[in-house]
Amino acid sequence: MANVKSRKPIQRRLVYYFLQGLLYIAPLGITVFILYALFGFVDGLFRSSIQALFGVDFPGIGLIVIVLLITILGFVGQTVIAQPIKRHLTSLIMQTPLLQTIYTTIKDFVEAFLGKDKKFEHPVLVKFNALSGMERVGFLTQSDLSELNMRDKVAVYFPHSYTFAGDLWIVPSENVTPLDISPRDALKFVVTGGVAKVEEIGNKKQSTEN
Repeated sequence: MANVKSRKPIQRRLVYYFLQGLLYIAPLGITVFILYALFGFVDGLFRSSIQALFGVDFPGIGLIVIVLLITILGFVGQTVIAQPIKRHLTSLIMQTPLLQTIYTTIKDFVEAFLGKDKKFEHPVLVKFNALSGMERVGFLTQSDLSELNMRDKVAVYFPHSYTFAGDLWIVPSENVTPLDISPRDALKFVVTGGVAKVEEIGNKKQSTEN
C-alpha cells in the first residue's frame, strides 16, 4: 500500500509536467503548423499561376508572399487598430482628473528615464554637511533656477532605494560634483541601496578630494 501511495504523487507530478510541456509547445507548434499549411497552399497557388502565365517555376514564392502579408497585417494592426484604441483610451483617461494625474505622472517619470528625451542624464554627488562629510547620489535636473528667483542653486532629484519614488532638493551648486559614470549605473547604485558595485563612483570621489 505504501508503494501505491508513493507512486500517485509521482504520477500526478509527471502528468502536471506533461501538461506544462503542452502549454509551452502548443502555441509554437500551432503557429508552425499554420505557417507550414499556409506556405504549402500559397506556394502551390502562386507557383502554378506564375508557371502557367510566364512558363517559369519560382520555388519559394509562397514564403515571400507570406512574409509580405504578415508584415502588412502587422502594419495595419498597429496603425489602423492599435493606435486609434490607444488614443481613445488616453482621451478617456485625460478626462478623469484623478486618472489624469496618475497617468501623466507615471508617463513623465518613465519617459524621463527611458524616453527619447531623457531627463536624468547627469548623475551627481551632493555634499549635505561639510562637517560630517555626508553625501548622496542624485541626478541634476535643472542647473538654472533663475525663473524661481534662486541664484547659485540647482535642482537635484534623489531616487529612493528599492522603490521608484524619490525627492527633489534645491541645493547650492558648489555642493554638487558631477559623477563620471553612466546614468544607468548611478540609478542602479542608488535603487539597490549601494549593493550594486560601481567602481567609477569611488574613483571619481577620490580624484575630486585630491
